[in-house]
Amino acid sequence: MSFESADPGHGHSTAAWTAVTIMLIAFGIGTVAFFFEVVWLVWAAAVLLLVGLVAGWIMAKAGYGAASVDGSH
Repeated sequence: MSFESADPGHGHSTAAWTAVTIMLIAFGIGTVAFFFEVVWLVWAAAVLLLVGLVAGWIMAKAGYGAASVDGSH
């Protein structure tokens, strides 16, 4: 039986794991800071969330992302 898959990986890459880890940490910090009403830390967590997004994008462009269906990045 032949099985050919066009599965793009669904983000199983170093870039995706790094981005999601940074953003989860930022979300956790932001949640605790919001609960304790530490406004500056909520904004710092929002900035860290954006840093995670940018880090994932840069890592994907550097070749650490999942390959697309056609094999190109």
